[in-house]
Amino acid sequence: MSEAVSRVLDEVDAALPAAVTLLTELVATPSIGGTDPEHEIQGRLASDLRAAGLEVDHWRLPLGELFARPDFPGVEVDRAEAWGLVGRLPGDGSGEGRSLLLNAHVDVVPIGDPGAWSRPDAFSGHVSGDTLFGRGACDMKGGLVAALTAVQAVRRSGVRLRGDLLLACVPGEEDGGLGTYAMLHRGWRADLCVVPEPTSLGLVTANAGALTFRLRVPGRATHASRRSEGVSAVEKFLPVWAALQRLEQRRNTDPDPLMARWPIAYPLSIGRVTSGDWASSVPDLLIAEGRLGVALGEPPAHARAALEEAVAEVCADDPWLREHPVLVQWWGGQFASGRLPQDSDLADRVDAAHRTVTGAASPSRSGAPYGSDLRLLSGIGGIPTLHYGPGDALLAHAPDESVPLGEVATTARALAVLALDVCGAA
Repeated sequence: MSEAVSRVLDEVDAALPAAVTLLTELVATPSIGGTDPEHEIQGRLASDLRAAGLEVDHWRLPLGELFARPDFPGVEVDRAEAWGLVGRLPGDGSGEGRSLLLNAHVDVVPIGDPGAWSRPDAFSGHVSGDTLFGRGACDMKGGLVAALTAVQAVRRSGVRLRGDLLLACVPGEEDGGLGTYAMLHRGWRADLCVVPEPTSLGLVTANAGALTFRLRVPGRATHASRRSEGVSAVEKFLPVWAALQRLEQRRNTDPDPLMARWPIAYPLSIGRVTSGDWASSVPDLLIAEGRLGVALGEPPAHARAALEEAVAEVCADDPWLREHPVLVQWWGGQFASGRLPQDSDLADRVDAAHRTVTGAASPSRSGAPYGSDLRLLSGIGGIPTLHYGPGDALLAHAPDESVPLGEVATTARALAVLALDVCGAA
């Protein structure tokens, strides 16, 4: 281990108690997408980055301008404002090192049923043993704190980098990728990028896509006592749902080998169904909202066409729906798939950094069945990107979400070593 690596790792280890305190405070900030804390947390982090000695770009996003762009990835919540944040630890200007971007989102999803949580406060940030609990702990404030700790450790160590080290804190990842999209259109770029999403310290080198859709299933209302003379939108939805289940099965018959570990590589799910406005009336409209998985390398338009065709076939076979077809709408987050280029050395470098700080075998490599900002960074940004971070993605969006503090520490140490490797120590 070089002297520079040793110095930086000593700084990481010295900062870990403060990192746990910071993670507790960030989890206690309920930065649900579209709420005031989503942009308030950016102000707090901007102050932290300045205090760490980084150059800071903290700007209000031009939402109207961004929403109007033809390649905008979509949003699912209303925002009156949103803020971007990038901290930069500049290199020495020699041009001999490469730049590394660490990209982490600050927004979290709602808590769901409060009764499903073991504690009354889902944003408690409490620690039990080696585990910190609370909404956002795993997805992905644990990874955010690990990245910030790594950058601060490099800065405090006095080791001068040849290339730039960047930390982006972005809003709106959960509902489309607003923050990363805005960052890229502001002009921020790097040679390589790591997104410390929860991977249980594995390497996720590809993401499936995910397209949000809405189905409007028509019926004909009448009094429930005369239901046979009406048309229930609920009943007309059932064959549509069955067709979507068959479509999911067909789309998962031969997934990419990177996705082979998942029981369903490209899920198609219905997450929300509403129908009717009175218990004693036959419902004249059902609205179902869900997400369609996009296969690795598949154009989103191809995936949309497959779902629209499956719905159209159901309508063609039903006398009512033939005359009153189901309307398919595409709204909200529209995540294409994305993957690390095969000729990139990033995975090998993260692998080496992980082994350096753990002394363990190489981490696993796979794709993931969810969409993420990876596809924006690698697509619009042209930046080779992968995920490596603390926590089990199974706990993301779930009750009693948590992250192992030992994995947060390992991620911070590995990212610090990676920064020296990619950027180079002057």
